[in-house]
Amino acid sequence: MTALSTSRGTRFDAFLSALAVLPSGYSQGDYFGERWGVTLERSADGRRIKLFGEALGSSDHVSFNLYRVAGEPRLKPCEMPAEKVIDFVLGFRPEAQKR
Repeated sequence: MTALSTSRGTRFDAFLSALAVLPSGYSQGDYFGERWGVTLERSADGRRIKLFGEALGSSDHVSFNLYRVAGEPRLKPCEMPAEKVIDFVLGFRPEAQKR
């Protein structure tokens, strides 16, 4: 699948904002009433974000890489529609981190 690069001022901006506040590492949370486990990795230079999530009660999953090329974000879903990963990031609610 080819990279998705979208214009500013769209639903993609909401996706980027939601992605920015997701915790790095492994977390669990809710996606429309279903528990999910999510691993989020950010590169040290901030140019790559990798997310893999899986439903804990079914075989559903979501996976993508987000690259910054010349300062512009490019979404590369892993063998699924871009809308699926955008919907997931917008709807996923991680549990509060325990301290």
